[in-house]
Amino acid sequence: MVKMPAWINVLNRKLLRDLWSMKGQAAAIAAVMAAGVTMFVAYFSNFESLQRARATYYEEARFAHVFASLKRAPSHLEGRLRALPGVHDVATRVVVDVTLDVAGMPEPATGRLISIPDRGRPPLNDVFLRRGRWPDAARPDEVLASELFCEAHKLHPGDRVGALINGRRRELTIVGVALSPEYIYAIAPGEMFPDTRRFGVFWMNRRSLGAAFDMEGGFNEVSLSLSGDASEADVLAGVDRLLEPYGGRGAIPQSLQMSAWTLDNELTQLQTFGLLIPAIFLGVAAFVLHVALSRALGLQRTQIAALKALGYSNATVAWHYVKWALIIAAAAAIAGVATGAWLGSNLIGLYNEFFRFPTLTYHLSPALALLSIAGSLMIAALGAQSAVRRAVRIPPAEAMRPEPPARYRRSRLEARWRPLRLSFAMRMVVRALERQPVKALASVTGIAFAVAVLFVGLAFFDVMNTLIEEQFSMTMRQDATLTFVEPLAARVSHDVARLPGVLDIETARIVPARLRAGTRTRTLAITGLSPAPHLTRVIDRRRGAIELPADGLVLSQMLGEILSVRAGDTLYVEILEGRRPVRAVTVAGLVDDSLGLQAYMRLEPLHRMLREGHSVSSVALTLDPAARARFYAAVKARPAIAGVAMRDTALQNFRDTMAEHMDLSIFINVAFAAIIAFGVVYNSARVSLSERSRDLASLRVLGFTRAEISLILLGEIAILTIVALPIGIGIGYLFGALIMTVFTNEVYRLSFVAAPATIAWTWLTVIAATMVSGLLVRRRLDRLDLVGVLKASE
Repeated sequence: MVKMPAWINVLNRKLLRDLWSMKGQAAAIAAVMAAGVTMFVAYFSNFESLQRARATYYEEARFAHVFASLKRAPSHLEGRLRALPGVHDVATRVVVDVTLDVAGMPEPATGRLISIPDRGRPPLNDVFLRRGRWPDAARPDEVLASELFCEAHKLHPGDRVGALINGRRRELTIVGVALSPEYIYAIAPGEMFPDTRRFGVFWMNRRSLGAAFDMEGGFNEVSLSLSGDASEADVLAGVDRLLEPYGGRGAIPQSLQMSAWTLDNELTQLQTFGLLIPAIFLGVAAFVLHVALSRALGLQRTQIAALKALGYSNATVAWHYVKWALIIAAAAAIAGVATGAWLGSNLIGLYNEFFRFPTLTYHLSPALALLSIAGSLMIAALGAQSAVRRAVRIPPAEAMRPEPPARYRRSRLEARWRPLRLSFAMRMVVRALERQPVKALASVTGIAFAVAVLFVGLAFFDVMNTLIEEQFSMTMRQDATLTFVEPLAARVSHDVARLPGVLDIETARIVPARLRAGTRTRTLAITGLSPAPHLTRVIDRRRGAIELPADGLVLSQMLGEILSVRAGDTLYVEILEGRRPVRAVTVAGLVDDSLGLQAYMRLEPLHRMLREGHSVSSVALTLDPAARARFYAAVKARPAIAGVAMRDTALQNFRDTMAEHMDLSIFINVAFAAIIAFGVVYNSARVSLSERSRDLASLRVLGFTRAEISLILLGEIAILTIVALPIGIGIGYLFGALIMTVFTNEVYRLSFVAAPATIAWTWLTVIAATMVSGLLVRRRLDRLDLVGVLKASE
């Protein structure tokens, strides 16, 4: 006789037999839980990997803590900056944006030239050389080029790029491909999305760049690192004080540097998704587990009574059934961790397409894996505990008796609608649902949650389409936007209007400013527009296009929350160019926009505040498509133009980078939501079959056909599903609104919207899952052991 292992006692053998007999339901529940664990592991492991890569890169490259730009300052000012309390190191440099002429690309690109020391490495914001060599100080046209720009144009060391430098065309020779912690997320000035083809960063020797722009013995950017006990606010104030006479544009902390700010928001979003979406999935799994175990225990009343009669305590019996849930959860967690690690390792490469690190490797920490498993076990225990507690409280004598038969009578539906002539099978379905409203409600709720999860996943495609519509059709109605190196007199608009192919123009004045409300500040650009701009419009997500008020500022609602101001409040505006006036300005209104942090003002009051005539920083324009090539050629030849942004190029770039990444994430969410929908529906069908197998077998013995008894069971599931469909959409809207609220950050504010087609596809998918579940259950009905079922003791 084979001796059983010590751990396989009587109860454990019963547990294994029960799990095997319910393997279909257990697998469905495990699939739902595994989907939640997979998403948690995939999102959070990517979050940890990015966070780890960022911290390592910032430390190795000596990424600065404070950044400031200015008009021009003499090099000897560096000593005074270094003497500020709390400053550890200082790096000054020359930074200039130029127009590029890249072979094979008709439209102009923007290049940012950054000086590096003629000898040695930059003390801060060190450049990582991916391949090639450093520029030779004796060769003034040698540069390092950013890796993303080189990849976009297939450039290699030895290739050349034309650049318009201080009015003269020069051929820059790329001798190395490089990265910088300042441009992990590389974006052109004034743009919202990265464009690797039209924006590149180049590093040139200090002497060469300074000589080209009359910056010898001076600088126009400075970076500072701080000591551990430094006061960031005091250092920012000290830097502003020293740079103000030299046209300082306001010092900013590392958290507001464009690349760091964007990366911080992306990590926050990833962390939020890694918590919220899996929490919804696992919450649905816990509910399904609770329903399944409650109904399974109802079928084991007599077994529970027998165990208690044989001397097993309530605690022992309870633990026996809790283990049923824990084994399912453990299997789901292990599968979820493995699948999540595989998915996360494939997703991490997507981030490196627009967040470029020297090294970005996937890392799944043991702590995260253990947390996933422990969390799954805890959720399973919580889902099981109330069902188990109710079951074990039944006295043995009562539990030994089968549940009293239900009262068979005409249902309320039949009594109220006498003309309604239901078939015999449908009457059984209606009466069964009416006799057991709690079970019916539990099934409807479970299926509704599955509908909600799937609906939210599919609706994200509509959310992205709405964002694109708001930004690229409603807000940006121009074909191109020209940005100038320095603000120019108003007559430049006539020059722009005469460029080849220009049909319509609209000018704007963009002014760097620091907004202050009490102790809260934010440095950004104020955009001056005409009262009712028609090319670059101000769009509120609820109100549509708005007209700027006669006076005062209109702020993004998110910016208003950051500064803690509302319409009618007053804040102080410190202009960071020219005469640098400081004015108290009324907040005329808040606009609920979708992207970034914006501050708008009418042109006339902005010019008055600046005490200047009509000047222009940028021009939005529409183009004749047939004349684009001539327009590009004309722009490339004008040194006053710092850059040109094309709407259709920006849209395509958004689709190719940000939208592609988001669409993949949405697709993954939808795939797992579909698994959940199938798991919930199939589990509901299997539980119903287990509960009614004796009744259905009895009907078969009495002469009912397989089709007739299938109609009784599957008709009940179909009614529950139909009832759950609209309820699930309602729950989905609540989930969607919650996700959008949590998702809101300084980069994106999205509206939860769903097209009718999305609702239709959600319903069709759940109906398809119901039909597949029905077919699987029908196969089990066809193999129903009539004799075995009818032998069950009463």
